[in-house]
Amino acid sequence: MNIEQFLFYAFAAMAILSALLLVNIRNTARALFLLFIVLFAMAGLYLFALADFVAITQILVYVGGVLILLIFAFMLSNKELLADLQSTSKRFISLPNWQSLLLSSAFLATMVYTFLNWSREMPDWIQRAQRQGTLIVSTDNNIETLGFKFMTQYVLPFEIISIFLMMALIGAAHLSRKEDKN
Repeated sequence: MNIEQFLFYAFAAMAILSALLLVNIRNTARALFLLFIVLFAMAGLYLFALADFVAITQILVYVGGVLILLIFAFMLSNKELLADLQSTSKRFISLPNWQSLLLSSAFLATMVYTFLNWSREMPDWIQRAQRQGTLIVSTDNNIETLGFKFMTQYVLPFEIISIFLMMALIGAAHLSRKEDKN
């Protein structure tokens, strides 16, 4: 098994397991953090589908924007929901700690395995790009190309994403608002 296959299966397993935990968990705060893992793993899978722009957009828009807004809205909305997080077991080894240890050690093992393999030999697709001269270098004008694509070919998806972000901001403001109890 080469590094590409290992990373693909690691991202796929992380996405599937986190999504299964996400739909079965009752704690909203933990569900939001599991959603972060699912979205991050999906961005990794988009890279394997050669959809670099979609992966970057996934991380910037969903993970970096919408999910952070949801977390802040959750933290500001209800103190009773946060009390559930603080009433967990005070022991070091409990079920949520085992899950986090397993996830963090799997992520560390993936990073170490990738570093060791790539330090010995570059993957085939990078070597092929070097031979063909198709590597993106710092002198390429990718920002200008992306700007033209955003305002011509991708104007509709760009506007849909902006409307989605506006709806998320309105939802976050609505959730964080204190309601009067009359």
